[in-house]
Amino acid sequence: MVFASGSCSGVAASADGIKLDPCRFAMQVVRGRWFMFFSSFLIMAAAGATYIFSIYSKDIKSSLGYDQSTLNTLSFFKDLGANVGILSGLINEVTPPWVVLSMGAAMNLFGYLMIYLAITGRTAPPHVSLMCVYICIGANSQTFANTGALVTCVKNFPESRGIVLGLLKGFVGLSGAIITQLYLAIYEDDSKSLVLLIAWLPAAVSIVFVYTIRIMKVVPHGKTTKPFYWFLYISIALAVYLLVMIVVEKTATITHTESSISATVVVLLLLLPLAVVINEELKIFKQKKHELQNPQPLVIAVEKTSQPPPPPITESKHAPPTTATTTTTTTTTKSNNAVVAFVADMFRPPDRGEDYSILQALVSIDMIILFFATICGVGGTLTAIDNMGQIGESLGYPKRSISTFVSLISIWNYAGRVTAGFASEIFLTKYKFPRPLMLTAILLLSCVGHLLIAFGLTNSLYFASVVIGFCFGAQWPLLFAIISEIFGLKYYSTLYNFGGAASPIGSYILNVRVAGYLYDKEALKQNNGVRRPPGTDLTCIGVECFKLSFIIITAVTVLGALVSLLLVYRTKDFYKGDIYAKFREQMAVADDDMAMETFVSEGKHAEEDLKEKKKATTTTTTTEEEEMGVVINGDGKQKLEKDFT
Repeated sequence: MVFASGSCSGVAASADGIKLDPCRFAMQVVRGRWFMFFSSFLIMAAAGATYIFSIYSKDIKSSLGYDQSTLNTLSFFKDLGANVGILSGLINEVTPPWVVLSMGAAMNLFGYLMIYLAITGRTAPPHVSLMCVYICIGANSQTFANTGALVTCVKNFPESRGIVLGLLKGFVGLSGAIITQLYLAIYEDDSKSLVLLIAWLPAAVSIVFVYTIRIMKVVPHGKTTKPFYWFLYISIALAVYLLVMIVVEKTATITHTESSISATVVVLLLLLPLAVVINEELKIFKQKKHELQNPQPLVIAVEKTSQPPPPPITESKHAPPTTATTTTTTTTTKSNNAVVAFVADMFRPPDRGEDYSILQALVSIDMIILFFATICGVGGTLTAIDNMGQIGESLGYPKRSISTFVSLISIWNYAGRVTAGFASEIFLTKYKFPRPLMLTAILLLSCVGHLLIAFGLTNSLYFASVVIGFCFGAQWPLLFAIISEIFGLKYYSTLYNFGGAASPIGSYILNVRVAGYLYDKEALKQNNGVRRPPGTDLTCIGVECFKLSFIIITAVTVLGALVSLLLVYRTKDFYKGDIYAKFREQMAVADDDMAMETFVSEGKHAEEDLKEKKKATTTTTTTEEEEMGVVINGDGKQKLEKDFT
């Protein structure tokens, strides 16, 4: 992919000699679907502020004088805002994606900026309830970014939805580590300024790319999966680099200059997918030129359908008179019939894979099963992640090891997301392996991590962190892909966010009501029932602190896996069929439309080029005639010609 330098008014040439206009090609790149996908990468990479709450939570606690219980309440509202996105889904149903992204940017800036002003003393200390509102609004902006960018990408790449979900969700998993590297380079070790960074950076990225995220026609260039694998390799390189830097920063002292260099490398790796985008658009450009130079005849089949003539209209000579009573009765009957028809339609959904309405999906047995399994699975793994610091402390691990656990969870969270996205798509395409069955396997695998935490074997928490992080990440692309496949894409914005609402429900039940309650109970038992003064921690030491909690969580997760098997049974025939057939039909129609558009568009350019060539030919001919002796007198009436043989 080599271009000769040239201005917008000139013509550049690629390595194989195909001429192209740099301005037209640049416009094609920016308006293309691959650049839209690249823009979504960057939005997702900046949308993970909720994953680094532990870094700046101590500043909130110390600056505003909160105790641990109040801080946990703040954390719950953060999780609530980050996972309940029904509002963003409903808005996205009736507005273009740029509206949702703009609203999310404004919410992100407002929520986190108010927190920053509070903890730096620039405003009066707000009430706890107001702080909960601030962090809930700021965290809820993440659902607007997900809905605006991720849902749009799934609709633009319907045949690769598992891969798309895995990649974009993977970048969300890495976003915490990415933001941390940028924060260290910009603000050094000022953790209060980290809140300022997560206030303006995600908002700025969303605004810059707000008009590139849009619904596009399903075109045949989306059938290839090779670009997705290049994106995967680049994201793996980024994840490995971040993991290395995390280990180095935990074991050695890093200067500000070295942090700046590290952040520069991260930014370059984030921009590297742009090379893949340009390469793909160049292939599309060459293909269009080839089709123009070698046009294929367009065959338009017109099918004539004979319709029977309308029945004759007969007028009754004895029509009954119209009365107000008859009109009222008819209106009431129609209203009652409409209500009955609405309720009946809600419980008569279309076939799986077709577009369900929102209510049809919400009352569906398939959705209830999937929602319950997600509560059990995500709730259990999220409980382990949120309590990893206390778990490590109770089992006697040093602080440096606890930081390593958090880093391992972040990286393996990414690995779980991309692995589940790519593997489920490959298995489904080649072997008809249903995604619900893979979800069941992930739930059973997470039980291994829960049991390792419950029994506290020596050094088992390292392996448990890997398993928990991987399983937590893997559940998300599977959940969202299953929803899109069973219930269709028409109302996917709302249904996607409804599926995410299972996370705070599971977290509240298993984290607050089970793990938190049993931890405090065991801590009181160790302190002979004596409560500590307000504002001080109630610490529990030993395996018993979380043993019963994670045995219960393991049992709940197994129950969720068994329930998910019901979904596997109910959808086995659906996944045996070709679930992407209708998208290929749409792609074939788009092929014809695109060929016609290309033919017309390029025909206009060819006509303009032909006119320019004729003009140039006329000028050249006149010059040659003058050289050959064609003399035109002042009156233009007499000519002297010479014969040339």
